[in-house]
Amino acid sequence: MPRKDAVTRTLFFKLFIRLLLAAGVVLLIGQALPTLRLAWMLALIVSWAVLVALWTARTLRRILAPLQASANALIEGQQAPQPTRYREFDGLAYALASASEQVQSSLSKAAESRRELEALLDSMQDAVVAVDAAGRIQWTNERMQRLMPRSLASGSAVRIGHALVQTIRDPDVLACVRSALDEKTVGVGRATSLIPGRQFEVNASPMPGGGAVAVLHDITRIEEVERTQRDFVANVSHELRTPLTSISGYVETLLDMKEKEGEPGLSPMARDFLSTILKNATRMNRLTEDLLVMARVEAANVDLHPAPVQACTLVEDAIHAMSGLVLENEATLELGATTDCPVIADSDAVIQVLGNLIENAIKYGQPKHQQHARVLISAREIAEPYEAVEFSVRDFGMGIGSEHLDRIFERFYRVDKTRSRESGGTGLGLSIARHMVHSQGGTIRAESEMGAGSNFLFTLPKASDPQEKPA
Repeated sequence: MPRKDAVTRTLFFKLFIRLLLAAGVVLLIGQALPTLRLAWMLALIVSWAVLVALWTARTLRRILAPLQASANALIEGQQAPQPTRYREFDGLAYALASASEQVQSSLSKAAESRRELEALLDSMQDAVVAVDAAGRIQWTNERMQRLMPRSLASGSAVRIGHALVQTIRDPDVLACVRSALDEKTVGVGRATSLIPGRQFEVNASPMPGGGAVAVLHDITRIEEVERTQRDFVANVSHELRTPLTSISGYVETLLDMKEKEGEPGLSPMARDFLSTILKNATRMNRLTEDLLVMARVEAANVDLHPAPVQACTLVEDAIHAMSGLVLENEATLELGATTDCPVIADSDAVIQVLGNLIENAIKYGQPKHQQHARVLISAREIAEPYEAVEFSVRDFGMGIGSEHLDRIFERFYRVDKTRSRESGGTGLGLSIARHMVHSQGGTIRAESEMGAGSNFLFTLPKASDPQEKPA
């Protein structure tokens, strides 16, 4: 019998053996009968056993064949035939039919969900590609299919089942995908050589079942707009420097003029007008300088020279550099606890950051019932979230509301606009400080409590080689 009739064959042999056993019992009973009659009876019993076994096996085979077809359809994910009367196997038949319907319904829902997901991903403006654990392409959306032929010299489209490196040659994209596959972390990068003249922001995330999915967002237009904006700000600021410097110089010359014999001097009203002009020209000059610095920082054109330097040295140099402003405003600048732990930083940039924070603390950190500000500068080693030195510039003024803490590092954002204009602030100091700190691998944040002052903290990474001599 064929293999698929294994159940029928087993039943046939079992029935045949039982009939033979029954025949043996009959033989034992009929030992008293004559030998010839016994032989005929034995032959008749064996023939009857064979016929009954064959009939039973054929019946079972006819009954089990549809059930086996239903089981095969269930395995292949197809619709099972409707159950008929199977006598003793009716329960099994209906159970198979019910399971088949449920499996078919689940497969239909899964297929519909997959089609919806594919339609959603195809409608995205970003290019999406999914790879397995070995880095072979499993799926891409239409955006990736349209994008890649333009980037390949051969003009071939993305090939499913082939290694990603055979389709995408950009090292930044491959590094992000490799990070997601090997380290199970989200890889973030920027691809500049995928297509000449275009830039992409790359995000690669690991998938729970293995593999990774990468999303490529075209930021070429955004970069062009930001570059145009930076160039415009830099050019305008540069063009404004010369006339503002001339205005300030002439106004200062007029204010310094003394009365000569036979020539009338400046009236008090004229002096007031000239003082106002000088004050606003100076403020405009500071604004243009800050805009130029901001444009250079955002364009990554700041020439930084990071080197090991002791944290206490940076704090002392910043205090010394701000001594003139402290005397002018009659403020109190205190040196708190510091550390001689070396950090990797550009000294001039860090001193500029500390200077901006100290200047803000002096201008806006005056207590309510006092005329002069008090500023405390300190530095300490920290281990979380990474080994670094945390610098602190604390004032004891009115504090900053919690609704402003997330926005004070934005360009031109002011907590108190009226007071900022009176003090000559440009609204760019904290933004410049943030970019300076981030460009050196650090972080910056602000803490404040109304009525208890504010504390600005930024971190710089420690020097990796403790034997390296600090600058």
